[in-house]
Amino acid sequence: MTAIETEQRKPRRSHLRVEPTAGLQWSQALELPTTAATATRPAEIRRAYIHRAPEDHVLAMYREACGLDGVGARDIPAPWWLRALARGDIESRAAAFRVEDRIAQLLEPRSGWEFVPWAADGESGYWEFIPSERGPSGFTIPTTLLHTERHDGWIDVLPAHSGPTPAPVAIHGQRGLRERLGEIEAIR
Repeated sequence: MTAIETEQRKPRRSHLRVEPTAGLQWSQALELPTTAATATRPAEIRRAYIHRAPEDHVLAMYREACGLDGVGARDIPAPWWLRALARGDIESRAAAFRVEDRIAQLLEPRSGWEFVPWAADGESGYWEFIPSERGPSGFTIPTTLLHTERHDGWIDVLPAHSGPTPAPVAIHGQRGLRERLGEIEAIR
């Protein structure tokens, strides 16, 4: 038997060490249970690890995931409030949840508004004004209200449209939304 044949017959020990990556950990931290698909308000989809784990741990995981291979904060999936929290623009996750819940309290009793829980990965869902689906040109994407970290009002509205997505209209908080709700609902 040659030296090569002898070497090939030796049992090999694997030195492979498998460790979860920050990206995989982040993906798992965002994962929602399937029951979230039937949620009717933002509070009902707060079931992922990022919603329950200690806030400082979630923030550290997010920052680590953002630092991977030059990936930036806008490039990884995350809810609006976490991007704002990481920048120091909102004081806590609980404060962000209050923002979402107050908007839900305002929109839920109004006819025509529906919460859509299946937003992009990691996002907090959004609201659609269903009557705006039918515009003068037929089917359109309805007026949509989403939470954002773009400004400290935390709310953007996308008017109903059938072509390219229009620029978001910044709404300054619950008070601003309450003041402009009639105008927003009239856009079709």
